Amino acid sequence: MGAYLEVESAVYKTLLESTRAIPWKIDWAAARFAYIGPQIEGLLGWSQASWATVQDWVDRIHPDDRERVVQFCIAQSQAGVDHEADYRALTCEGDYVWIRDVVHVVRNEEGAVDSLVGFMFDISERKRAEERMLQLQGELTELSFRDGLTGVANRRRLDAFLDAEWAVACRERKPLSLVLADIDCFKQYNDHYGHLAGDACLRRVAGLLDTAAVRGLELLGRFGGEEFLMVLPGTDAAGALERATLCLARLAEADIPHGASAVAGTLTASFGVATLLPGPGDDLLALLETVDRCLYRAKQQGRNQVVASQSPLPSHA
Repeated sequence: MGAYLEVESAVYKTLLESTRAIPWKIDWAAARFAYIGPQIEGLLGWSQASWATVQDWVDRIHPDDRERVVQFCIAQSQAGVDHEADYRALTCEGDYVWIRDVVHVVRNEEGAVDSLVGFMFDISERKRAEERMLQLQGELTELSFRDGLTGVANRRRLDAFLDAEWAVACRERKPLSLVLADIDCFKQYNDHYGHLAGDACLRRVAGLLDTAAVRGLELLGRFGGEEFLMVLPGTDAAGALERATLCLARLAEADIPHGASAVAGTLTASFGVATLLPGPGDDLLALLETVDRCLYRAKQQGRNQVVASQSPLPSHA
């Protein structure tokens, strides 16, 4: 009988050690490895003999994963709950490999935890695929928020950004400024130079506005047609007016020919500027209507100029 059990044990050991999964066993009371498969050396480079205590396992977990994984595994094991944990494990060469530990809790006759047995799996390829998928999803999301012609934010992105920054401005009592730009006589530009040249002009103006006036967590987007909106969180009325004036000057410096313009021989734009420190009763739509009226006045007054709201802050602010 003893010989039979020895043979059977050897068969099981051979089966375990012939799989790619790495079997292991930990004595709970002693916090020591009773066994770990030789496959561990092929995966991480550490010899079987180097896996003596639970601390050896802990020390080889990536520092960013260590506390989360160790606390989770201890809590689940103490509760007698089988569990799984994903983490990065240190190789003997200093690199990291993604591991999934599948753990089964073994209890003694009194119901207390006797040992832990489980398997380590190399999930590095799966993690790389997941990370690539997340990267692609991020790229797709970015594309869905970008204007296909000019490369700046599209209207969908602008609306989402405006809503979020309006909420922040209301909560933190900070000013929110908008600069609305419209290329002067753009229909005439298209008629004179052709739509392909018009598309190239839109791209050039978008790039100029973006580099000239948009900083940090601010946003420039295509509001519609030849209109561009700058959203400037935390910027006061003076700062917003300065940005719009800078854009006007940079566009003049660009000296883009416009032979069909009723304003000048080069491309120009009109700008509306509005700032609000939100208070009770204020809403975002009113701010948008204000900046639109300012742009309209700039157009009425001869174009190629900046018109700012005369009341940057509400009377109750």
